[in-house]
Amino acid sequence: MKSITKRQAEVLDFIRTYRQDNGYPPTRRNITDEFGFRSPNAAEEHLRALDRKGFIQLQRNTSRGIILKDFQKEYLPIIGRVAAGSPILAEEHVERESLVSGGMFDPHADYLLRVQGESMIEAGIFDGDLVAVHKTHEAHDNQIVVARLEEEVTVKRFKRDHENREIHLVPANKEYQTIKVNESSPALQIEGISVGLIRMRL
Repeated sequence: MKSITKRQAEVLDFIRTYRQDNGYPPTRRNITDEFGFRSPNAAEEHLRALDRKGFIQLQRNTSRGIILKDFQKEYLPIIGRVAAGSPILAEEHVERESLVSGGMFDPHADYLLRVQGESMIEAGIFDGDLVAVHKTHEAHDNQIVVARLEEEVTVKRFKRDHENREIHLVPANKEYQTIKVNESSPALQIEGISVGLIRMRL
């Protein structure tokens, strides 16, 4: 690692402390407010310097995408209710960070999604459970997927009906109906596949 300036060291220490206190990294705005910078651009410059020097790793397209190199287990964010039409990993959806590493799963998990409802209970997935999700837009028959249908995110079993050129999102509860979508419909997007399950009661 390269040496860092006094201010960079202070920013790094703040990131560590904030993460320990809150369970997730600070945003650029948090850093800006803490040090009285004129704009988040100054915070971004310090973060990029720390990234170049090997003290942190920045992740794109997320305001809290700061991984401390001494937290390389990549603890997974817990995603709660997803607002209609917004990215799953948007900041406002993160309840907190878990103490579970993505590397515990194969393939690796990118986040934990809190299940809502009882549509998958016959597959052993209950309301409040955490599904470990590997981000991918591809799925195979019988895999349990996280799918976005128009503006709603749901957990269902994926099946392809080749004869009718449909994708079926199949619940594991007789009280719920299978969702059928034309395979070319832009309304359906696969957000990821389930690679594990954690039963966590808070």
